[in-house]
Amino acid sequence: MPELLVELLSEEIPARMQDAACRDFRRLVAEGLEAAELGHDGVRSFATPRRLALVVDGVPVRRPDRREERRGPRVGAPERALRGFLESAGLSDPSQCEIRRQGKAEYHFAVRTVPGGWTAEVLPRIITGAVAGLEWPKSMRWADGTVRYVRPLRNILAVFTGEPLDGELELGGTLGRLVFTGHTYGHRFMAPDRIDVADFAGYEAGLRAAKVILDAGERAERIRSAAPAGTRLTGRLVAENAGLTEWPVPGVGDFDPAFLDMPPEVLATSMEVHQRYFCVEDGDGRLLPRFAYVANIEAPDGNAGIRAGNERVLRARLSDAKYFWDRDRAGSHPRRIRDLGGIIFHAGLGTMADKARRIRRLARDCARWIPDCDGRLAAKAALLAKADLVTGMVGEFPELQGVMGRYYALANGLDAEIADAVADHYRPRGQGDSVPRAPLSLAVALADRLDTLAGFFSIGERPTGSRDPFALRRAALGVIRIILENRLRIPLREAFGSACAGFADPVRGDGLLEFLGDRLKVHLRGLGTRHDLVAAVFALGDEDDLVRLVERVSFLGSFVGSGDGANLLVAYRRARNILSIEERSDGPFDPASVDPGAFTQDGEHALLEALERARAGSERAIASEDYAAATGSLALLRGPVDRFFGEVTVNSGVPSERANRLALLAGIRAAMERIADFSLVEG
Repeated sequence: MPELLVELLSEEIPARMQDAACRDFRRLVAEGLEAAELGHDGVRSFATPRRLALVVDGVPVRRPDRREERRGPRVGAPERALRGFLESAGLSDPSQCEIRRQGKAEYHFAVRTVPGGWTAEVLPRIITGAVAGLEWPKSMRWADGTVRYVRPLRNILAVFTGEPLDGELELGGTLGRLVFTGHTYGHRFMAPDRIDVADFAGYEAGLRAAKVILDAGERAERIRSAAPAGTRLTGRLVAENAGLTEWPVPGVGDFDPAFLDMPPEVLATSMEVHQRYFCVEDGDGRLLPRFAYVANIEAPDGNAGIRAGNERVLRARLSDAKYFWDRDRAGSHPRRIRDLGGIIFHAGLGTMADKARRIRRLARDCARWIPDCDGRLAAKAALLAKADLVTGMVGEFPELQGVMGRYYALANGLDAEIADAVADHYRPRGQGDSVPRAPLSLAVALADRLDTLAGFFSIGERPTGSRDPFALRRAALGVIRIILENRLRIPLREAFGSACAGFADPVRGDGLLEFLGDRLKVHLRGLGTRHDLVAAVFALGDEDDLVRLVERVSFLGSFVGSGDGANLLVAYRRARNILSIEERSDGPFDPASVDPGAFTQDGEHALLEALERARAGSERAIASEDYAAATGSLALLRGPVDRFFGEVTVNSGVPSERANRLALLAGIRAAMERIADFSLVEG
């Protein structure tokens, strides 16, 4: 079957961008083929550090013929109209039209078959359109060209049915054009010569012979095979290294076992983060004095020089870390806390020492709302939480802040729970990270984030649009996750009040609860919660306990999803609509003003009795936080409300009856809006 093969050869594509670009290129070409009405048997795409490639199987050599129809004037229309239609359709005589009935009239139809033409004529446009449509996290123009791509393009291989396509990509400026070719090039260093290509099988084989493995999965498997027998490689660098090498040549080096005295996090950071090496573990998960690396060439000496060079680089890196490790352990926490005064947290919010003192007080306050949390120990842990920022190790390896603080706290003889709080207060660091669980860790983590939020709000530094330079949205999400995933019952108004009290202008801290509420809405929507249910509960504005608020949202969803809830929602809207119209002229109606003695219909009595029972039941349930029972009490209103609207004319001609019945409707509205603002519920 005919086959389309395309390769975009460029300078090195960053490893983190290759997978997405590979998917996008495949999608864009497939969409282009579909738009041209060209079927196929599937698209496969590949990425290496220097190339994006795809092959499309089963592309027809010719495009299918296309039938075009145009409706003209009706039969019997003026001659002038008919002649104009024939000329526009390229016809000379009315007999060339088909007559079809549509509705009550007959119309002239011009029908013609448009030949499909050769597929090779449209493929270049599809390919250049796909190149232009690729969206990179960062792209560039080079020289004085106008085309944007992740790195400078060097060659476009485009072969269809064994022949190069007649196409080109206009680069602009003095770069001119990049004409489609029927060849590519091999490994930049080991086999850079030209490779002529006629089909995918020859392309893949030619690249392999030229020291390029096209498939990223195969490159990754070759890297995994580097682990010596009985060991395994750690870290998540396999895919990254596969994206850095076209011909991965893994190797294993050694380092001095004395370095194993350092914390494993230091070794892992030195090797994985800074050098893209792999740590090597034995079967029990213990680090061995070995590491794995990946080269992109096969050297004549069997890569002995490459191994020696990597060992030399790692030895220097670990020697620096060992120096900092030994020196930092000799320091004391009181000295580190004093030295925090030399680090500016923010020009408007003081130093890190100032922040440490604020979160010490705030952690003690937070301890009141965290079960089994000792306020005195929480304050002590909070004061030490940032102390490792002045150490040499964290200065060299910023990724280890908190981690090293824990080790140094233990080295200074502090309790393990305090040391754990120092390490854990940074969690969650991101979306995939877990939240702390220990009481002291919770207190310090909350205090740190509440202080950050209150501080920046107090100086007017609030996020705007997509701009959030101080990561306040992330801090707010951290507060939300810590509270919800630990089910902490924290009155946020009081907590934010305590946090704002540490700043000179706490009034400008207003809006914190609203900001946190907005982030909670985003968080809940991300978990699949209906946005209208979240908005309905939030609209009441009377809740600052996140656990209770989320439970109300959950039970509201169950309620409106039930038959009774859905029908009662219709009745609520009817009552609210009537009230909104009448209150424009008469002002609000007070449910407490209902006079049973003025009732003239049994439906009025029945509704008032049901309303009083539902109101009492829901109030008790809300007080005990039994929201299932609260919504269940409201469901009892369904029958009496239906009866009321079926029997009673609300806008009676007797003013006292009308006012009494409107007050009764106001009671329905008030009872339901103790749970949520049902006017915001959709459906």
